[in-house]
Amino acid sequence: MSPDLLSAFALGWRQLYLSVAQITMALHCVERVVRRETLKSPLARRKDALCQPSPCHTLWFHQPTKPVTRRIDSYSIRLFVAAARAGSIVRAAAAENIAPSALSRRIADLEHAFETPLLVRSPRGIALTDAGRLVLARGERFDDELQALLREVQSEGGEVRGRVRLHANMSSVIGFLPERLHRFMEAYPGVEVTLHEEDTRDVLRACLDDRADVGVGVDVAVPAGMDAWRFASDPLLVVLPSGHELAELQAITFARALEYPLVGIHQGGAMDRSLNERATALGRRFNPKVTVSSFDAVCRMVEAGLGIAVVPRSAMTAYAGSDRFARRPLAEEWADRVLNIYALRKTPQPRAVAALIESLQG
Repeated sequence: MSPDLLSAFALGWRQLYLSVAQITMALHCVERVVRRETLKSPLARRKDALCQPSPCHTLWFHQPTKPVTRRIDSYSIRLFVAAARAGSIVRAAAAENIAPSALSRRIADLEHAFETPLLVRSPRGIALTDAGRLVLARGERFDDELQALLREVQSEGGEVRGRVRLHANMSSVIGFLPERLHRFMEAYPGVEVTLHEEDTRDVLRACLDDRADVGVGVDVAVPAGMDAWRFASDPLLVVLPSGHELAELQAITFARALEYPLVGIHQGGAMDRSLNERATALGRRFNPKVTVSSFDAVCRMVEAGLGIAVVPRSAMTAYAGSDRFARRPLAEEWADRVLNIYALRKTPQPRAVAALIESLQG
């Protein structure tokens, strides 16, 4: 290892040590604030008010703060923030890859350290106490600072490392991402990618909320503050059972498809909303005979003769490639669908995020 690289690593670790020490001191400060503001009796608060200076008094009274004796670690704060955002210990545990009982125990340890409840638990979920809201506000800042520090320290070395949160819609997960992610992970073994499948609308919201580093979804108007790159072409096709009378056509218009029983996908999702809008524009109704939640189930219903379906080419290739199906282009300009990569605009992007964006475009 070269002397310059050794110096860079030494500087990075020194910054990490100093920042962790600062965050630990800040956590102790949070504990003192929470204890002082939430555990005071009304009488103590009245005494504090009497101790405030006035134009006629120059003497200040100070009540000593109880010394910090319990350990508060940043990971427990992060788990508390995740639970507060999710509104559920179970959902937060799934997102953080930890057992719900372990996450609940971590939060209970925090409450014990602060000597006050942070959450109100009920069968419907959890709610924050006043102390919990204070810890959430500080904890979100701590997590952002730690993540920024991690990126800075990692950038000192030559290897790209880190964790990238990728949210993608169903058709990209089925048709394109497996091979492209495999290629990326072979090129960057030090990067961990967590993949969440969501509707395009939710993918964009996750990027805007900074819950996702990279998103993949249908081409839409790019919200302010976001960047977009072309990912893949994924046009819409009509899938029919083999021997269906429409199979004699070279291409099928949407108006003609609406004359036959239809199989729908994910009611309320991006595809369902789009087809409803297109049918309304024709003065017709998009009224599927049966609606299912996945493209493989759609193709299975078509195969059984329950109807025909409009699906992306990626889904057709994965689930309707056999001779039991007929496949025809959807003869509409809007059927030429494009998928994009989305990311919140950051300068610079973390190295792992930038590497994934570049790799997915290939």
